[in-house]
Amino acid sequence: MFKSLERLVRNALVEDVGQEDITTNCTVPPNARCEARLLAKQDGVLSGIEVFRTVFDCLDAEIHEWGALSDGDRFAKGDEIGTFRGNTRSVLTGERVAMNFIQHLSGVATLTAEYVALVESHGARICDTRKTTPLLRRLEKEAVVHGGGTNHRHTLFNGIVIKDNHIVAAGGLRSAVKKAQDRTHHLMKIEVEVTNLDEFDEAVDAGADVIMLDNMNLEDMREAVVRAHGKRVTIEASGNVSLDRIVAIAETGVDVISIGKLTHSAPSVDLSLMIDNAS
Repeated sequence: MFKSLERLVRNALVEDVGQEDITTNCTVPPNARCEARLLAKQDGVLSGIEVFRTVFDCLDAEIHEWGALSDGDRFAKGDEIGTFRGNTRSVLTGERVAMNFIQHLSGVATLTAEYVALVESHGARICDTRKTTPLLRRLEKEAVVHGGGTNHRHTLFNGIVIKDNHIVAAGGLRSAVKKAQDRTHHLMKIEVEVTNLDEFDEAVDAGADVIMLDNMNLEDMREAVVRAHGKRVTIEASGNVSLDRIVAIAETGVDVISIGKLTHSAPSVDLSLMIDNAS
């Protein structure tokens, strides 16, 4: 895991730095050291502290006196999230990459926590999707967990999710489910995406383990939950999920609510990295 994270960070630094940080190298002596403080400018939930630290380690910042909150910790505006001492050049050169990672990932965790808090009394799980930033999926899905959410499949290999285009390509919903059942092992669950109650009934009869209610209205969601009573099927709601609508969706009785916005539209958390006592 560390090697893959280091590789990601080094590629990000290549993109950002280019041949050198000419501004810092022109203005800061090579052996200068500083104290750095990561400050919160708003309330939030922390995620990405490991990748934040890894940026400076990759730049040989010689970090000492490191102290920081842990991923999943809540912070308030004005809180000191982390402090450390390091080589000033390295801290300045890595600042933007480190901040981009931790602000984005903390944004994902913070938004997830908002959704989770709204439905915690209803028993529905908040779940992410595969609508993640290319190459950042592991970090973004970890951020969802830090915010109290759960993960959907990480890769196409992790589970069978039969969507509308699969149904068309396979010759129908029943055919798609049957082929999936015949061509995988008995421990693999099969999820089917449906858009109306007729498709829902067909998916149940076909033997789907999980049924995703895609952009269905609240009345149909409630009816689907009623029809699923007594059957061993998990009901997932997806599509058109917002903070304003999440409670109403949870009240229908669905088991899982998957939200692409957690990763593809989470606003970055406002943090600031300040250096002091440069010498």
